[in-house]
Amino acid sequence: MSEDKIKAVLIGSRIIAWDKREAPRLYKEGFYGKLVGISKPKELDIERPVELSLLEALYLLEKGRIEVFDSQGRSLKPEDVREYARKIYYMFDDVYEVYKDLRSKGYVVRPGLKFGSTFAVYRYGPGIDHAPFLVHVMPYEAKMDPIEIIRAGRLSHSVRKRFVIAVVHPQTRAIRYYVFKWFKA
Repeated sequence: MSEDKIKAVLIGSRIIAWDKREAPRLYKEGFYGKLVGISKPKELDIERPVELSLLEALYLLEKGRIEVFDSQGRSLKPEDVREYARKIYYMFDDVYEVYKDLRSKGYVVRPGLKFGSTFAVYRYGPGIDHAPFLVHVMPYEAKMDPIEIIRAGRLSHSVRKRFVIAVVHPQTRAIRYYVFKWFKA
């Protein structure tokens, strides 16, 4: 293992970086994962293990920031993590493509479940600013009922965020973002 890579272990559907001194760097440097036992950290210099989602772990593994091991201590490659995630995460490839694209644009990408979306997307990070965008990843060929659009629009408006639908073209893997702008007639 390289000295600058943080060791993490696959446990179920999460990946835990146990080193209480090194792991928090992931959270501090890009708001990756969550500090174990702390739901909303008020400061960034906390010594705790960090729990990563499969999306975050694959991204950090591809970037060379972490090294992931299974429960038997075998080192996992990005392909191993991706294959594992596909078995338990609906639309993993599309969701990961959008996650990676948003991160590459400099955004902080966090789970959006409490808003009914795939991601809550920040310019700077939780606790620093409010997420200006809710991004929901949908299948390329999906049809969306007008009621669902209205529901998403009302929710996003009530929490002062822009609602974005992201789709990944199945052949080209190009990502399209559709932003809804609401106005009174």
